[in-house]
Amino acid sequence: MSSVEIPRETWATRIGFIFAAVGSAVGLGNIWRFPFQVGQEGGAAFLVMYLLFILAVGFPAMLVEFVVGRYTERNPVGALREIGTGAWRYVGWIFIATGFVILSYYSVVAGWTIRYTILGLQDGYLADAGEAEAQFVSLASGLDAIFLHAVFMGAVVLIVAAGIKRGIELAVKVMVPAIIVIAVGLAAYAATLEGAGDAYAYYLSPDLGVIAANWTSILPAAAGQAFFTLSLGMGVMITYASYLGEERNLAEDGAIVIGFDTAIAFITGLIVFPILFTAGVDPGDPGAGAIFVSLAAAFGDLTLGWLIGTVFFGTVAIAALSSAISLMEVVVSYAVDELEVDRRVAALAIGGGMFVLGVPSAYDLVLLDLFDLFADQILLVLGGLLLAILVGWILSDLAVEELSLGIGDLGGYGTAWIWAVRIPVVLVLLVALALGVLDYLEFLTGPFAEWLGE
Repeated sequence: MSSVEIPRETWATRIGFIFAAVGSAVGLGNIWRFPFQVGQEGGAAFLVMYLLFILAVGFPAMLVEFVVGRYTERNPVGALREIGTGAWRYVGWIFIATGFVILSYYSVVAGWTIRYTILGLQDGYLADAGEAEAQFVSLASGLDAIFLHAVFMGAVVLIVAAGIKRGIELAVKVMVPAIIVIAVGLAAYAATLEGAGDAYAYYLSPDLGVIAANWTSILPAAAGQAFFTLSLGMGVMITYASYLGEERNLAEDGAIVIGFDTAIAFITGLIVFPILFTAGVDPGDPGAGAIFVSLAAAFGDLTLGWLIGTVFFGTVAIAALSSAISLMEVVVSYAVDELEVDRRVAALAIGGGMFVLGVPSAYDLVLLDLFDLFADQILLVLGGLLLAILVGWILSDLAVEELSLGIGDLGGYGTAWIWAVRIPVVLVLLVALALGVLDYLEFLTGPFAEWLGE
């Protein structure tokens, strides 16, 4: 540990911060999780709930993380230790744990995207759904999955080790525009497919009866997806905002980030569902491997499907990398700020630990679900809930004052924001956490127990 204080980095440009925050949000949450969540939870019914959560919960909660990060100029652990008292001082560790766990299995899934990008260039995709599923099962676990997990984690380590300006900011300035341009192009292509009409009806015409009948399933899934896709509850936005200056308009930046993120998620549905409907593939096929089975089989049934599939999975891999660097930065920033560890040493050591924790997820899909459900429906929501209570009910004056910097007098808007945090955000997260815990217990006593008994 060095006795010399290490100068803290900052963003070189505003666009660098915007792209980094967008890149964190626009990742596997949008392109991997979003389509299979929509399919599992009733199509447009889930989309409606998801959009409501983005507006009513996501935006106010993002501002909470922004003000905490910029005010303290610290990582989540240091930030909560500075503004909290008693047990609140330890809440930051939830964010560190969440980021560490998520990136451990996230890297495994990202490895799948690399493998499926290569697959399109080699042998193409199998049109038969049964064969596609068997292929995915063989590719998703084992030595190949572990190797690609290591490759992806290595790329993340290299970018984060290079620092904020020369690593993360430089990388996202290339990746985020590329993701947006390719996604729009793929959506335009999908609109020409013969199944586009039925797909749009499924995706864009909500049945309120489905929401009423399945709200106990849709609500926690939509809340978890909103937090996952916006990188909330992971400490990412606390960490990224800690590199900001006081002159920045946090509300404006937050609206831009959420706008881009939601647009990419929405466009992903416009890409995926027309392809599935054209190929006659059921969009409701559940599971983490949905886009690697259902969508890959659909690519195998399309003219030039190998090319479209290669572009699609390549885009997913880029998006995964833009998100992964933000997750690692949360933990690395803790090591740099609190332990005064050299950034390169911290990135390498933390990346190694995440790789080791991710090996079980590369060994069996049930173990990946074990980590994913725990992080997505419990840790994410718990961290967001506790931070919302602390800021909304205990530190509201400090929060409004910090938000006003770079904006000016907030007037009634500051009060409205605080009450949005106190009531809708806290209540929704409380319900989502309770339902998420029940859902996780059901998994533990069901699929996971069955797996242990085999």
